[in-house]
Amino acid sequence: MDGKEFSAFRKKLNKTQQQMARLLGTSMKAVHSYEQGWRSIPAHAERQLLFLVTRVNRKKSRPVPCWEIKQCPAEDRMCCPAWEFDAGDLCWFINGTVCEGSALKDWKEKMALCRSCIVLASRL
Repeated sequence: MDGKEFSAFRKKLNKTQQQMARLLGTSMKAVHSYEQGWRSIPAHAERQLLFLVTRVNRKKSRPVPCWEIKQCPAEDRMCCPAWEFDAGDLCWFINGTVCEGSALKDWKEKMALCRSCIVLASRL
């Protein structure tokens, strides 16, 4: 996530930099630095921000789970934490999900795949 995207999501949440800093548990200076591109956005801040945006955009009806959208085979579902914890709308948020047939090793690798996925795109 870059500074422009961070700023756009903050505005989508209708939050000031100070309010965003409180939500992320960081300083206003850090939020300003993220938006200006002076500091890279840490994974925990990106994750929290995306989580909040998906909650704002959540429709009143229960979202279709990722495994139905992606038509995952039963054997992949059985070893996927998104399915195990009935969190098909938060698959992008949970580490160790079985996407494209295997779990990815870290957040950066996972988010590269999730950003191109219809499941996350439909929730942002």
